[in-house]
Amino acid sequence: MGATLPILNNPQHPHESFAAARELEAKLRAVIRGEVRFDPAGRALYATDASNYRQTPIGVVLPCDVADVEATIAACRDLGAAILPRGAGTSLSGQCCNVAVVLDFSKYMRRLVSLDPEQKIAVVEPGIVLDRVREAAELHHLTFAPDPATHSRCTIGGMIGNNSCGTHSVMGGLTANNIRSLDILLADGTRMTVGATSDEEFTAIIARGGRQGQIYAAMRQLRDRCAGEIRKRFPQIPRRVSGYNLDELLPERGFHVARALVGSEGTLATVLSATLDLMHSPPCRRLAVLGFPDPFLAADAVPAILEHKPIGLEGVDAMLVDFVRRKHLADEELLLLPPGGGFLLAEFGAETNEEAEAQARALVAVSSQFAGSPTARIYSPADAARIWHIRESALGATVFVPGEPHGWEGWEDSAVPPAKLGSFLRQTFALMAEYGYRSPMYGHFGQGCVHMRINFDLETEPGIRKFRAFIDQAADIVIAHGGSLSGEHGDGQARGALLPKMFGPELMQAFREFKALWDPENRMNPGKVIDPAAVYQPDENLRLGAGYISKTPQTFFQFPDDHGSMGEAALRCVGVGACRKAGGGTMCPSYMVTQEEQHSTRGRAHLLWEMLEGRVLDTGWRNDAIREALDLCLSCKACKSECPVNVDMATYKAEFLAHYYGDRLRPAQHYAFGFMDRLAHAASLVPGVTTRLANLPLALPGVSHAIKAILGVAQQRSLPQFAPRSFQNEWQTSPMRRAPRTLREAPPPGRPVLLWPDTWNNYYHPQSLHAATRVLAQTGFAVEVPRQHVCCGRPLYDFGLLRQARSYLLRILDQFTPQIDACLPFIFLEPSCASVFRDELVNFFPQDERAQRLRNQTLLLSEFLARHAPDFHPAQHPGGKIIVQGHCHHKSLMKMTDELALLRRTGADVDLLDSGCCGMAGPFGFERDKFEVSQALGERVLLPAVRAAAPQTILVADGFSCREQIAQNSSRRAIHFAEVIAQPDPGKSAPGS
Repeated sequence: MGATLPILNNPQHPHESFAAARELEAKLRAVIRGEVRFDPAGRALYATDASNYRQTPIGVVLPCDVADVEATIAACRDLGAAILPRGAGTSLSGQCCNVAVVLDFSKYMRRLVSLDPEQKIAVVEPGIVLDRVREAAELHHLTFAPDPATHSRCTIGGMIGNNSCGTHSVMGGLTANNIRSLDILLADGTRMTVGATSDEEFTAIIARGGRQGQIYAAMRQLRDRCAGEIRKRFPQIPRRVSGYNLDELLPERGFHVARALVGSEGTLATVLSATLDLMHSPPCRRLAVLGFPDPFLAADAVPAILEHKPIGLEGVDAMLVDFVRRKHLADEELLLLPPGGGFLLAEFGAETNEEAEAQARALVAVSSQFAGSPTARIYSPADAARIWHIRESALGATVFVPGEPHGWEGWEDSAVPPAKLGSFLRQTFALMAEYGYRSPMYGHFGQGCVHMRINFDLETEPGIRKFRAFIDQAADIVIAHGGSLSGEHGDGQARGALLPKMFGPELMQAFREFKALWDPENRMNPGKVIDPAAVYQPDENLRLGAGYISKTPQTFFQFPDDHGSMGEAALRCVGVGACRKAGGGTMCPSYMVTQEEQHSTRGRAHLLWEMLEGRVLDTGWRNDAIREALDLCLSCKACKSECPVNVDMATYKAEFLAHYYGDRLRPAQHYAFGFMDRLAHAASLVPGVTTRLANLPLALPGVSHAIKAILGVAQQRSLPQFAPRSFQNEWQTSPMRRAPRTLREAPPPGRPVLLWPDTWNNYYHPQSLHAATRVLAQTGFAVEVPRQHVCCGRPLYDFGLLRQARSYLLRILDQFTPQIDACLPFIFLEPSCASVFRDELVNFFPQDERAQRLRNQTLLLSEFLARHAPDFHPAQHPGGKIIVQGHCHHKSLMKMTDELALLRRTGADVDLLDSGCCGMAGPFGFERDKFEVSQALGERVLLPAVRAAAPQTILVADGFSCREQIAQNSSRRAIHFAEVIAQPDPGKSAPGS
């Protein structure tokens, strides 16, 4: 069994646990400036990491500074609570979940304290994300060498805890190899700075006495007693991460106490700050990829390739490539790979492009001599980045693959000498075949560390017994090859119980003594790695466990990709934390601004899963904490494509809100914004009259102020004004109108297409639809436009008005059945409206053939032109500059490729902003309590780029919300893509802003 539970969460004494937890919470709130969260939702957020394991913490503390950390640990010490320092929570071995007070440094303690390029060192707080360190270092052509695939969100503190590695550890080694010193705090309150220790320094420390002197003296005694066994039993391989780093205490390693603590997974001390060793970063890179007939032959070639001194040597197999393709994570990138069943990615670095190119060509020149005669290709830096995207998509590609059983970690991290990698993989996969398991493989072939995600059954007792038997036998194969049970992800709970196989009784006793030196009362992350009583077993504390069945509450959406189960959908999140990145891409906008776990896609998915499970959150759909967490979700849909496991938070949010409110009366803004199409239609009934009447209150300061107050709209916002005449009204008298006025009147020639008059362009920006009709006429198509008011109901989803949204779509299916049956293309200008038919429609009606066909017939204008008018010649803007703000739904579900290609045909220089969400996101940016978040998102990239643009620069934004964000925060106006490519309307000026 596992370690003894602290009284603060002992199920045998629930009343005592509750009372003690309340006392601890009150004490913490009284003594720290940071945040204290002991509420059910706060605890549920941190109950799991990226592993198979789940343990509900006592509470969570987000410290502001070192004083907060000291006060927290003192309070925990007084009341007998365990402590768990945690990074980004992306650990795969269960070391970041425990019955403890979790210290999350990632929100506040994330400073780069200093960087000295001369000394090649950086001092950082534990919550800083690796990429922030690397970006600062690269300004001086330096880098922090370890770079795991989670580099965009993993924290330095977490890397120290895990002894993380990464793609370029061939060049720079593990985290331990790059640590100069650590400022640490022990559970008993002792604070010290540790690093390499000369004999003189050791003598001085001992002479000072105190707790540090005692620890150092005992460590040296332990080292001297066990030195022979350490040298004998510690594998001499690049990736030995298992166990404590007692080898760093050997004389030949400089009695480096800081490096001895690296990889201890929070079981010994809390890191307050770290001094990092930086190394030169080769400025010029070249990537060569070798395609072998199978991954085993690729593994055999590793030693020969290492002789060419690559700075990175990664591998993937054909199954992984297939999974990436089936999940559409990197469709275009996969086309760049050479043929093969196993691939090695060898990156070379040098001071000049010529040198790097020469190194890559030298490898390619001899590659034909390798067994299997691989095909080799060398890539430009731009294409190399696309290839690396395939590798970084690996973890997400291995889970929730259509048609495949779920894959789980649990045996994904062992490492062996690179020279033995081929033999190790063959034996491991033969064992997997005996058990009926299968998995892709990917990872750090150059260091003998290959990751897997095996289809373990962790939901039945026989399946769990089979899992445990397998990992015992797999561990024997690792040890027989001179390897390490963990090569990167740590021991945690997944491998802690297997360590005796690797290290033997003497070193296991040494590990226990080492733990006791630093943490004699077993307060630090108890039960993980090493425990004085017994570590948790790999089959304890499973997140799923025997008897688990995904919850299937009655829902509006049908979740066809998740077996009809919202519980299965919420389970998609496996904790990799890609949503916690701070920049680049769109996901997750609210996390980028708040740095709050509850406002990340992962946090929301975990809360929804916990709600459905009912173990910690037991109030069902009426849970206010979950509503609060979802409140800042902008429904941007970026997670549906950017999340490697395709978590679809926009859908989950709409479903939750539908049940949260049910048939209850809602806030006024839900009705006003949700049914905006009806108000807009009413305003257009008498062109030029009703629109003026509708716009008048919005223009009168006092009335406008009152309307905003009633609707919860920020006073800083201007409510959009209706156009004098809607597009549909003007279209009825247009000579381009296709629909015949009488039965005798023949339609104009040309293949018919249906142009969708969405609410936003129809009633607010009709010029966009007029431009689209000119484009379609120019390409020979005959445009049909519905005469009556139509709406996809997009705003309804923002408020969970799903019964009404479904009615809207049923009405459309019935109304447009003839056009659907005739296979007419439905052309859209507003991406958010197109996404309803590409996404929500089939989630409501997965069995309706009309819905399936309409989804396939729904096209944005740019997609339609690319497919059906490839020779289209857009209006020319030679030498001009175009800045494009891509709509979130466009980027997520439809991609920007076609639009950018057509804009570039205008002769202009086209720049797609990597701005993420504009921050307006339909009604979101108008709401009073969302205004600050909305503005912060706009100010990340978009608004500064708009203000910096030259007056003649054309600003393109297809989304109504994006155009509003620009208009309400600058003197500029953005226009639709259709207006840029259309030939000018006679008598009107050319597009501009």
